[in-house]
Amino acid sequence: MMRKIHIILILAVVLILLFSFFFIFNYNTTNTSKLQVETTVLAENLDTPWAMDFLPNETIIFTERNGKVSLLEKNGKIEQVGNISVSQVSESGLLGIAVGPDFNQNRYVYIYYTHDGGINRISRFKLNENLTNEQILLDNIPGGAIHNGGRLKFGPEGKLYATTGDAGNSNLAQNINSTGGKILRLNPDGSVPSDNPFGNYVYSYGSRDPQGIAWNPYNGILYESEHGASRNDEINIITKGGNYGWPIVEVDKNDTGYISPLRVYTDFTLAPSGIGFYQNRLFVTGLRGNQLRVLNLSEDGKTITSESEIFTNIGRIRDVVIHNGYIYICTSNKDGRGTPLQGDDKIIRFKI
Repeated sequence: MMRKIHIILILAVVLILLFSFFFIFNYNTTNTSKLQVETTVLAENLDTPWAMDFLPNETIIFTERNGKVSLLEKNGKIEQVGNISVSQVSESGLLGIAVGPDFNQNRYVYIYYTHDGGINRISRFKLNENLTNEQILLDNIPGGAIHNGGRLKFGPEGKLYATTGDAGNSNLAQNINSTGGKILRLNPDGSVPSDNPFGNYVYSYGSRDPQGIAWNPYNGILYESEHGASRNDEINIITKGGNYGWPIVEVDKNDTGYISPLRVYTDFTLAPSGIGFYQNRLFVTGLRGNQLRVLNLSEDGKTITSESEIFTNIGRIRDVVIHNGYIYICTSNKDGRGTPLQGDDKIIRFKI
């Protein structure tokens, strides 16, 4: 009799375990399926694509860190239109690109790159058949082998924003007379906007190595992604004249005079780079994190309500751009810190 009871108990435990595994499997599958997307590889065998933007005719223009600027046509054809002489050491080289808001009138394209001596600059070019007529808008931005920032984007009011790193000299970030460790704001002709907070190019300061910026089109909030030291990567809401603390404070949410992050990653290293806003969500690329992270936002855009991750099997992701309902990402597995996969590096498109 006791033996039968033991057998029944064992069978019951087995059934409970099987049911639990079945439930967990289906739960995880259901959650993951919400993030599964159909992808299209638009370009491959690239060498560390760093930034992308769109021309008015829907052609993608993108940079590769070795100095190449190329067009990716809708039919998949790639045409090189520039080869800029850069200083490519570790994290430096050809970085951000932004198409001017009046491109159809003046053909202006803006580029951020590291030149001789590890110095960063922002230049404006004309794009006809090739990039020509370089006009240097801002030079002597601190740079070097690490922490170059490099993202360029036009804001909703038509000003050009640039992220800059501290170039390994953390003291630059708190110096409002230095262009290192900042978010800068320029007029399209390179002059200083009259409403900048300090009478120079500095829009916000106290950053370590910001590599992504994006705006919420519903309320104008500017979001920024930033590399922390030993994890502590940040997503910030940027305010005019704001001090984000580096290197005096990091992560602290109670230190008077410094703006705390919207989100900080203390449990793993995301190493965020490009970010984009779409349907009240932030899409944040992860380099060391090897993922595209999706941050669902509250209605006012000031709180993160939940997070998910996708593309955890394609390695380092450098940039994300949202255009006409599609999301575009580029991998960065040839940047010296990744493990190149077959066909790397790539530009990939998907819808979510």
